[in-house]
Amino acid sequence: MLVLTQTTTLKAQSDEVIIKETIMTMFNGMRKGDSTMVRSAFADKAILQTINKDRTGKAVVLDAGLKGFLNAVGTPHDQVWDEKIEFGNILIDGDLASVWTPYEFYLGDNFSHCGVNSFQLFKGENGWKIIYLVDTRRKDNCK
Repeated sequence: MLVLTQTTTLKAQSDEVIIKETIMTMFNGMRKGDSTMVRSAFADKAILQTINKDRTGKAVVLDAGLKGFLNAVGTPHDQVWDEKIEFGNILIDGDLASVWTPYEFYLGDNFSHCGVNSFQLFKGENGWKIIYLVDTRRKDNCK
């Protein structure tokens, strides 16, 4: 029984490391402006959304497709896109993982906004890949 528990714990720890690496691949690719690197972190049919406020202040969910995101990352820009994250909860059940990452986003050295990312990852033939990413965005109440 003890061996089974230790094996399960070690597997969960190694999955957690790989999940973090997958997410960091996305952010490192963003910093480098490397859309191919970013793409490697996502499953083929990944969904990206953001929760924001419309002009009237009402909360809305906006679809932000993977293709558009990759185009934005890969289009040359003057400033580094630096999203500084903290890993919060990482929950794993078999081949599904949920990860919560509070963040601050900077354009170069200039603060842009903050919020939280919520990642859903799936472990398939190609390892852990992001299947769903939703974030919040705000300019105040960041710490």
